[in-house]
Amino acid sequence: MAKPAKKLDRRSLIQLAGVSVVGLAAATILRNSRSVGENVGDNATVREIRADNQSPRKLVAGADVTIVSFNDFNCTACRKAHPALQQAVEEDGRCNMVYRDWPIFGPASERAGRIALASDYQGIYPAVYDILMRRAGLSDRQLRMAVEQSGGTWDRLLRDLKTHHKDIESQLDTNSLQAFALNVKGTPAFLIGPILVRGAVSSRDFAKVISVARDANSL
Repeated sequence: MAKPAKKLDRRSLIQLAGVSVVGLAAATILRNSRSVGENVGDNATVREIRADNQSPRKLVAGADVTIVSFNDFNCTACRKAHPALQQAVEEDGRCNMVYRDWPIFGPASERAGRIALASDYQGIYPAVYDILMRRAGLSDRQLRMAVEQSGGTWDRLLRDLKTHHKDIESQLDTNSLQAFALNVKGTPAFLIGPILVRGAVSSRDFAKVISVARDANSL
């Protein structure tokens, strides 16, 4: 697909995501009355997402479950879900994490997503991700602090942001298109093996889904 077409698609997706916020809030409230996740099987979209090795990731020796996380650093529900997922993953000890930045909440989100992806060239993305998910605010000062506290340098990041601009934009476009191909209309969303979880859930629920994914023997 030509790049201009992707740009248009991405703008449309962001607009659609904006109107889904209220619906996502209602979905979170109703979470306890229904299944935690949806088994989306092994369709072409799922296989494409699993085959993509360009996204930042945190790999664990002996892992038998992969979690693909679609998030926005400016998303309150994402920040709520982060410690719950982190607890479940740490207690489990056998999960790989793949990070899909999907900035749908405006310019600040997009800036943070680009900065985070650029940090991966210094090998510090997981640490930057953790810091940004634990703190509200996405000013350049806060972004710089996250990079430096993760062991990176801001000047190097700005160079990588410029040098790898096309790759970063391509990754953001791909993340958006694949999220909507999964019928995900907002953040956060988590593809855990074949199970798609939409919205923030508890660490206990994340642990249950990880167990189901492991039983399905899906990496």
